Parts: sequence; C-alpha cells; structure tokens
Amino acid sequence: MCADKTATLSLNGQTYDLPILSPTMGPDVVDIRKLYDEADIFTYDPGFTSTAACKSAITYIDGDKGQLLYRGYPIDQLAKESSHLEVCFLLLYGELPTADQLEDFRNRVTRHTMVHEQMHYFFRGFRRDSHPMATMVGVVGAMSAFYHDSLDINDPWQREVAAIRMIAKLPTIAAMAYKYSVGQPFVYPKNSLSYAGNFLNMCFAVPAEDYVVNPILEKALDRIMMLHADHEQNASTSTVRLAGSSGANPFACIAAGIACLWGPAHGGANQACLEMLREIGTVDRIPEYIARAKDKNSGFRLMGFGHRVYKNFDPRATVMKESADEVLELLGSHNNPTLQVAKELERIALSDDYFISKKLYPNVDFYSGIILEAMGFPTAMFTPIFAISRTVGWISQWKEMITDAGKIGRPRQLYIGPTQRDYVDVKDR
Repeated sequence: MCADKTATLSLNGQTYDLPILSPTMGPDVVDIRKLYDEADIFTYDPGFTSTAACKSAITYIDGDKGQLLYRGYPIDQLAKESSHLEVCFLLLYGELPTADQLEDFRNRVTRHTMVHEQMHYFFRGFRRDSHPMATMVGVVGAMSAFYHDSLDINDPWQREVAAIRMIAKLPTIAAMAYKYSVGQPFVYPKNSLSYAGNFLNMCFAVPAEDYVVNPILEKALDRIMMLHADHEQNASTSTVRLAGSSGANPFACIAAGIACLWGPAHGGANQACLEMLREIGTVDRIPEYIARAKDKNSGFRLMGFGHRVYKNFDPRATVMKESADEVLELLGSHNNPTLQVAKELERIALSDDYFISKKLYPNVDFYSGIILEAMGFPTAMFTPIFAISRTVGWISQWKEMITDAGKIGRPRQLYIGPTQRDYVDVKDR
C-alpha cells in the first residue's frame, strides 16, 4: 500500500491535498482521515458502499469479473481441490498448511467440538419453537460465561484458543439448537468424523439407530461451508469488526455477527429462495412467475438469481451447481415438488434471453438452498449453517482488526433534526 498520488479537493476557496492509497488489487482509495480536522467536513456514504473502513489482506472480490479470492487463491480452485478446514487454516494464518500443519489443525479443532456440559441446561431456557438463530445468538454470547481463559483480547494465545473453540463448537451449538427445536436428544460430536460429517451426524443421528454419513452429502456440505467462509467487508463481518473495535470479548463479537447475519437481506437469502420455490409450488406455475419477474410493475423478483456484488456471475455458483447435481442425483427430486420447480427454473434461467441479458444467473444461495432442502434440513436451519460457515471469516477479520491497532468504530452522520431549542414546561405546551 503506497500513497505516491494525491487528490485535490477545492472547498470554499481552500484546497486540500488528500493522499491516494494504492492496494495490491482493486481501485485506489482516497485517504480522508484528516479531512474533518483540516476542513471541518464529513463525507456522506449511506451503506458505506464507497468507503473502505479498514485495511485487510484476507479476501478480495471483483464483482465485475466474478472473482473471489481467499488470501489470493481463487475460490473455484479451493472448492475443487481443498476442504473447509484447510480453508479455515488459510484464512486464519495467511498460507495453505503443510500436511503436518493441517493434521495438527484438524486435531485441535476436532478435540474442541464438545461444549461445556452445563451449556446443555442453557438451551432449556428457550421455547421449543424458538428459531435456531435466536438460540445461537444467546448461546454463543454466553460462551464468555463458560470459557474465561480465552477472553483477554490482548493475549495472542487466548485469541488463538478462542478462535479454535468457536470454529470447533459452533457446529455443535447449531446442531443442539436444531435438536432442541424438534424435541430430539442432543447428539455428542464424534472425533472419528470429518467437520461436515460430524455436523450431519449431530443433526440427523438418533440414539435408536446408527446414522451413516453419505460421502456425497458430506462433500456437498463441506463445499457450502467453504464457499461461505468469508466474503470481504459484508454487513455481518463489519458488525464483528465494529463490536471488536470496542474491545469486546471474541464470543460477544461473533454473537453480534450471528445476529446481523440473521437479517433476511443478508444470511436469509437461501431461505427466501426456498420459500419462493414453495410458493410457486409446481412446475406448471413457473411461466406465471417468470412473467411477473419480467414485468417491471409487478414488484416481484426471483430470489436466488443475480447478486448485488457479482455483476456477471457468482464464482461460487459454478462449483455449487456441481454439488447440487450430485446431491439430486443421489437423493432424487421426483418426489419433491420444490426440487422439481428448482431444476426447471434453473433450466429456464440459463437459456432464456431475458435472464441472460439481465445477468440473472442462479447464484450460490439458489444452489445451497436446493442442497440443504434435499439433505432434509428445514429452512430455519439454513442461516445457522451459514453462520457455521462464516465463523472462520469473522474470526480471521476480528484477529486482523485486533492486531491492526485501529480506533474504535465511530461513523458520522448527516444530521437533519431540529436545531437547538429551549425546554418548555409541560403546563405551557
């Protein structure tokens, strides 16, 4: 990052030279940190869509090119060749692990998957019909009450322990939230299973009979986790960083990220997509909804198509489509009307001139929703699985923020309320 160029701002007869910072990839950035002190003026950027709030070396996105890089590695290469835990190591430490490093990392995560036994009682305070995300927000936030030896954010070792604990325990907590919601007993983790396989077992095994993890489903879930592991400075990641900038403990920061992810405009996209498919209901009703999507005045839009960031294609969707095809071939869709609608809608979107011209391609949420539906997960579990996947990204961003020694987050505002006025006693109003 260098600042050998400047931009000049002219304001009220004064000029101000603003450094221009050049990243390793992406557009240059105008450094306005001293603008308020020098010119007594703020910038206005609702949604922060044109504002770089931090420096980061973790994830890079180029929406126009359909490019997503984890530490410089293209997501499609990682999805085809790597695994979620290897990607976790990459995001956390900056480099792909050696065989010995990966084995050590797997062992550390695997041996932290159990949660404190007293946390089981914590679940009983929730109603049975609580949304699993509500339960996760509460339980993850409460981890700070159980793991006192990893709360000091100024201790690198404690930060490391907290990171491993959350990567290991979030699947267990999410599975417990699911089991609690359906009235089944909790299933303890098994060290003999993979990260994704263990989660499937904790969700679908019951004491009455064994559950055998299918390798195709295991691989598909591992890919879902990998593809959602990080996505630059999105809403939930920014929430984690903002919470962390106050010095909050790591468990509170991740709980804040989970709460933000719960929003339907963020982590609920694949759930919204499945709900739309169920609303369509049957294949013969698809033309009606296609017509509504093409009608500008209808106010209806197809969920799971196109992307706010990716303007040409979602690089994650290509790999996810392969997994979706494999899962549907294994489990079949002929007995599931929702999956039948999904496959026909996908066929139309990939061949219809309107969809092609508008770049309304099926995105990663479309395919991940199909996969999770086929696996047997209720839509209420889609966002918790997203939270499990994104945990390593949140932690990596949080650790980077801590070591960067930045200031506490304090966005400014464009105030449009009343000017100063004097208090009037109630009897005189």
